[in-house]
Amino acid sequence: MIKKVFSKYAEITIWIVALICLAFVNPADKGHFSICPLKMIGFKWCPGCGLGHSIAYFFHGDITASFRTHWLGIPVVFALLYRIYTLLFLQHRYDITPS
Repeated sequence: MIKKVFSKYAEITIWIVALICLAFVNPADKGHFSICPLKMIGFKWCPGCGLGHSIAYFFHGDITASFRTHWLGIPVVFALLYRIYTLLFLQHRYDITPS
């Protein structure tokens, strides 16, 4: 039963929590903790970190900084919101089981 509930709600929980965390993080703060493997190795630039900063800037209303940080940040927000919508409403409507 736990495995069935986890497999049904894991993806939607991950996306919602990730977007909420990015909405509350300060993207201009340079001293935050990072689990980025590229930053741990010593690289200064990481495409994933730029995407997270871009989404955080977008949630704070700074569209210019969002686009400057990573040009895919804003489209990713809308893609994730659409994915959350499909998981919440369309999956239950058509009784689609997650794969």
